[in-house]
Amino acid sequence: MTMREKIEEAAARYPDQRSAIMPALLIAQSEHGHLPGPVLEEVADILGVERIWVYELATFYTLFHTAPVGKFHLQLCDNVSCMLRRSEDLLTHLEETLGIKKGETTSDRLFTLSTVECLGACEMAPVMQVGDNYHGHLDSARIDLLLEKLRTQATTAADLAAASSFGE
Repeated sequence: MTMREKIEEAAARYPDQRSAIMPALLIAQSEHGHLPGPVLEEVADILGVERIWVYELATFYTLFHTAPVGKFHLQLCDNVSCMLRRSEDLLTHLEETLGIKKGETTSDRLFTLSTVECLGACEMAPVMQVGDNYHGHLDSARIDLLLEKLRTQATTAADLAAASSFGE
């Protein structure tokens, strides 16, 4: 099924096409990995809505990426609860450990580092989201363990992919 067909199918569940923008963006991002301008325009055209409506949602919500992100998108909460539990120090640690600044991606395309306004998990402060998973009660040691686990996961996935293409 093409992206257009998936978006049209999702949009059919809504009485107003504008209400289908979020699901359409999720479909488009799943298809393309991120949402550059031409993809946002295509979504708007498929839904028959104003392009600005699509741009507004794509740039407001942190789950949408208008630029490519690494395999692991590290989103560190910097709201009050996390800030009070030293998330700023954790951001500095992540920047030093990864060799990148907030908003950047490592040269191996494994990690993109961002901060977000609130992850809604104050009871676990400081907290970071990686993909769909939350990691809380963070300190530098826990972050180092998490990064090592993610690197291992990426290596294992690459090894499996190489093994599955062996002999082709």
